Amino acid sequence: MHEVDMTRCLLLSLAEWRDSQPSAPMEVRTVHLDVGEFTCVEPDALVTTYAAAVGGTWLERSSLQINSIPLVGRCPRCESTYTPTVTEQYRSPCCSAPLEDILSGRELRIRRIESAPT
Repeated sequence: MHEVDMTRCLLLSLAEWRDSQPSAPMEVRTVHLDVGEFTCVEPDALVTTYAAAVGGTWLERSSLQINSIPLVGRCPRCESTYTPTVTEQYRSPCCSAPLEDILSGRELRIRRIESAPT
C-alpha cells in the first residue's frame, strides 16, 4: 500500500510549509489534495492513512480533502480529447490509437492548506 509512503511525504511537505511561515504558529484545519485517477492512489485509503498518521501530532485536528482529477487523454492521430477507459485499453474511441498524450490524471499535489493562527 503506497498510500503510507505518500502520507509520509505529505507530512514532510506540510512540515516544510509550517516552517516557512513567517508569522505565528498555524493550526492546519484542512489539507486539499489533488489526486489524479491515473496515479493508482486509493483516495479512501489515503484519507484513512492520513488520519492515523496525524494522531498525536500538530496536525491531529486537521482533515484531508481529496479532489479527484479525471484521466483525460488526447489522440495525436485524430486530435480527439477523450476519457480513456480500461475496457477500451485506453485507446482513442475515434480511431483506436493507443493513449499517447495524457492531459490530466497524473496529478498528486497539495492544492490548498486551510489554516488559522493558534
